[in-house]
Amino acid sequence: MDRIAVTGATGMIGTALVQEALARGTEVYALVRKDTPKLMRLPVGAEGLHLVTFDLSDRESIASLPEKLPPCDVFYHLAWGHTGSARNASVMLQADNVTTCLEILDAAANAGCRTFVGAGSQAEYGPKDLPMISPDTPTNPTTPYGAAKLAACHLSRMLAKEKGIRWIWPRIFSVYGIYDKPSSMIASSLMKMLLGEPTHFSPARHRWDYLFSEDAGRAYYAIGERGRDGSIYCVGSGESWPLLTFLEEMAEVVGVPLTGVGDIPYKDGIPPRNLAADITSLTVDTGFVPLVPFEEGIRRTLEYLELIAFS
Repeated sequence: MDRIAVTGATGMIGTALVQEALARGTEVYALVRKDTPKLMRLPVGAEGLHLVTFDLSDRESIASLPEKLPPCDVFYHLAWGHTGSARNASVMLQADNVTTCLEILDAAANAGCRTFVGAGSQAEYGPKDLPMISPDTPTNPTTPYGAAKLAACHLSRMLAKEKGIRWIWPRIFSVYGIYDKPSSMIASSLMKMLLGEPTHFSPARHRWDYLFSEDAGRAYYAIGERGRDGSIYCVGSGESWPLLTFLEEMAEVVGVPLTGVGDIPYKDGIPPRNLAADITSLTVDTGFVPLVPFEEGIRRTLEYLELIAFS
């Protein structure tokens, strides 16, 4: 790829994608909010990096993208409003995200971009009790966030066909690492362990799949470069373990005893039993394989959190 555009460029996966692209000599147009404090996450001034002022909530800002962007090989739409712990608080706000996604795809196509890569979610599948979840696994979202992501998947695919551009929809499972949201399980728990505060968890019997942010950036770059038109890909490590195993590794890396397992009962008495991404098609089509083991990813995440906690 010679040139890409990225919304959500200062988010966890966005920054990793931008770094991967620049390292490979790809020109990057990073769409960022004016005066965002997260701009320091990007290598401002680096050769090949161009900053484009952009506001996800401003329809005029979206419509003006063709005036600000040259034709790009791939347009990555990673931004999504109303996320975090309250992401399922409003159906209407999540529905607005669907419209925004379509308007951004339309603007990207009008700018001459040749491929649109979205940011789907494992939430599109709903709770599953399967050894692995694949792109072809039936979807049955049970939250506004998951339903909105699935609607954006179907409608953006139709719009891309209408506009005559390529379309790929990665479904992100559980990514952690540098610049993760403070409210995420791993970031919040590591910070509590680091500060000597009590932690509280579910019984942690269900199985989970975690992917380090740097690997997620590599996966996204590979998808844009070599992914097949019309494909849905599961983005994860391809391996799952009981959540308790991950918690034990986190406590060991921090150097504290693990406490609080079982303090929080499962909702409705039954947890999602397995959240493992089948990355077979992703690997076959793009060559992507994860490189960062969980323990190493936690060490690197902890170093980042230590800077925040003690700076």
